[in-house]
Amino acid sequence: MSYHHIFGPVLSRRLGVSLGVDLVTHKICSMDCIYCECGKTTQKTCERKEYVPFDSVIKELDHYFENHPDPDYITFSGSGEPTLNSCLGRVIDHIKDKRPEVNVAVLTNASLFSDQKVTKQLFKANLVVPSLDAVTKKAFLKINRPCATIDVAQIVSGMVDFAAVYKGKIRLEVFILPGINDERADLEMLKGVIRQINPDRVQLNTLDRPGTLSNIRPATGQELSRVIKILDYQPIEIIAKVQKTVRTIIKRNDIPKAILETIHRRPCTKTDLQTILGVEQARIEDCILLLEKEKKIEGSQQERGMFYQTIKEAGK
Repeated sequence: MSYHHIFGPVLSRRLGVSLGVDLVTHKICSMDCIYCECGKTTQKTCERKEYVPFDSVIKELDHYFENHPDPDYITFSGSGEPTLNSCLGRVIDHIKDKRPEVNVAVLTNASLFSDQKVTKQLFKANLVVPSLDAVTKKAFLKINRPCATIDVAQIVSGMVDFAAVYKGKIRLEVFILPGINDERADLEMLKGVIRQINPDRVQLNTLDRPGTLSNIRPATGQELSRVIKILDYQPIEIIAKVQKTVRTIIKRNDIPKAILETIHRRPCTKTDLQTILGVEQARIEDCILLLEKEKKIEGSQQERGMFYQTIKEAGK
């Protein structure tokens, strides 16, 4: 069976072996973050609806459950903001019914936390990973470029209310871009908000894959250490790169298609693909050359190496 709405499993820096569920099409989101690894938002909206049919997602999940071992997590992420899909809660219910022992995570930009219908659905997840990159209006607009109706104060209020009653784990992600959201005044305000939310953990992230703008750079270790000192929260950590000793539990046979499925949602290096797909280096090299020749993928040189991503509609 060919999957269109689930992908992986992939090696997540945060969740181990993670099967992705993509509830929107590329790229529907409520924000157009300048660092987004999925590329520029093509449909910026706050409207909730069934962007991906519930029945189609369930069909793919059931096929996966019947034919593969369970992952560590089933993670809602992918091409855009998962909470935009009004069926999020129903899909989580189905997973919990079929695989109650598997953890469910939702990676979200938190833009809809002021909507109680959204937070009610998020209560069903074991782990919610919201992002909050800035709380000052200037920095928020510059880094996240949200829909016009989104107000950062409402996001903060919604996150505080959600965290006060949520029974699962919250890992708050803060994405740092030097010169954009790391001024002391911005970080001091963020510090106060983090204490109101009181997450189980704060995770600092920075650019690892290509973003949507070419003039942004990752924060250095020294710069991230400065942020940690200012935020002064425990526990707080810099998200580490995937450990090479971790391996996926599934090996795909249709490697070119698996590569397209993976890098369509997040650019990867050859080493990333080798680890994610459990395939020898020579096979990855051959498939990359083939896909480049067919003009389905392209490379972008970054600090960590050459990242490959799909071209236009390739990989859907």
